[in-house]
Amino acid sequence: MSFESLGLAPELLRAVAREGYIEPTAVQAEAIPHVLARRDVLAGAQTGTGKTAAFVLPILQLLHSNRPAARHPIRMAEPRGRRRLGTRPMVPSGLPIRCLVLTPTRELALQVEEFVRVYGKERPIRSTIIYGGVGYETQLQALRAGPEIVVATPGRLLDIHEQGRIDLRQVEILVLDEADRMLDMGFIPDIRRILALLPPRRQNLLFSATFADDVRRLAATLLHDPVTVQVARRNAPIELVRQVVVPVDKHRKRELLSHLIRSGRIDRALVFARTKYGAGRLAEQLARDGISAGAIHGDRTQGQRVRVLDDFKEGRVSILVATEVAARGLDIDGLPHVVNFELPTVTEDYVHRIGRTGRAGMEGDAISLVCLDELDLLHDIERMLQRAIPREFIPGFEPDSNARREPIHKHAGARGRHVVPRGRGHAPAARPAGRRPARAPQSRPQPARYAPAARTSAPQGAATTRDGGEPRSFMVLPGERLARAEGSS
Repeated sequence: MSFESLGLAPELLRAVAREGYIEPTAVQAEAIPHVLARRDVLAGAQTGTGKTAAFVLPILQLLHSNRPAARHPIRMAEPRGRRRLGTRPMVPSGLPIRCLVLTPTRELALQVEEFVRVYGKERPIRSTIIYGGVGYETQLQALRAGPEIVVATPGRLLDIHEQGRIDLRQVEILVLDEADRMLDMGFIPDIRRILALLPPRRQNLLFSATFADDVRRLAATLLHDPVTVQVARRNAPIELVRQVVVPVDKHRKRELLSHLIRSGRIDRALVFARTKYGAGRLAEQLARDGISAGAIHGDRTQGQRVRVLDDFKEGRVSILVATEVAARGLDIDGLPHVVNFELPTVTEDYVHRIGRTGRAGMEGDAISLVCLDELDLLHDIERMLQRAIPREFIPGFEPDSNARREPIHKHAGARGRHVVPRGRGHAPAARPAGRRPARAPQSRPQPARYAPAARTSAPQGAATTRDGGEPRSFMVLPGERLARAEGSS
């Protein structure tokens, strides 16, 4: 199938050809015709499958095909009591906001808006980005210019609306990108507030890496007679990613990671840590080991995050340490390795993490450094995958067989993630005076073994067990960097 057969306009076909694409991906081939037909779409597609272009291309064509006349500037009323010092009432001009794209992170918002500019070069449509972590004035100036497409993170969009600086009453198309991640991050109250600001008659497009139950519930309330597009089976990892588990004691993880990097087993990698503090500390420790490393997480400013990401893409930094939220939406060409320095507490996040490599037809490696405390998390992941992940013991880093584990407890919240209120009216529950908080019952540490999850069928060559004992054979961790096809992207 070619892009010409999808019904795209000639200028969009030329833009696609300039970017070096010849054939559409599966999600593009299935979704684009339905979007052009103005159908609501529920699309399940993993990272690296071209889903951003699957909605950007047809949206550009729809907005061009039915473009309203420019309006005269209209001064919007300033909500009483909400005027901020040093700001002015917005005076929108040009065309109304016709398309709103909601993303969970600023990195993904930047990526989507870049696609709008790249594919819309011949017939540009004014667009802008709204996200937190930076000042308001530049974003307000862009809104005063009257963009037709707004790409936004939910929190900052609501902040600007509360100031009376944005009008969403003429939105024709709403896109929820990475919907499962937005639910994981606790954005559902913000999404509901934003939906109340939009006109009831509009086209809705929902893209998600997984079709978990909460995603389907959101789709049922948002979409009208949707077309379902699913190009990968539920929670399936990218097939070109080779996965391996390396058992190691918790206190030796950083030492092992440095060893794998210095020995050439890992040359360029995105490394996942569980917390912001852990990501920053690991990057500092690797730097002290003589390894060029940087970190991106929620406490870094947007400028710091952009600089570190650029350094990683240009090869000035070989290791990028990131938290789950900060890495969402990152598009890094030819990434050979993903390392789970700590396993995620939300099982589905494992799929999102390893999906950073093995993209665009290129193979990649996903290496998980697993300590005793994380065995329950590992078994949950293997049950989700319905197979065991091969193990390999690195000589000199074998875990202590007499160690006892302290299980990592999953917090309450969206799909196991602890959801922190995001300000604006939220406050922690008060504790009655004179009462001490109840202590959680302490579970007695138990010995544990690095056996694959029960009732999973190991693939050929993978680890096997007997009566819950140690695996009898292990797949060797790939020792050399994969050959990369020249000219691939």
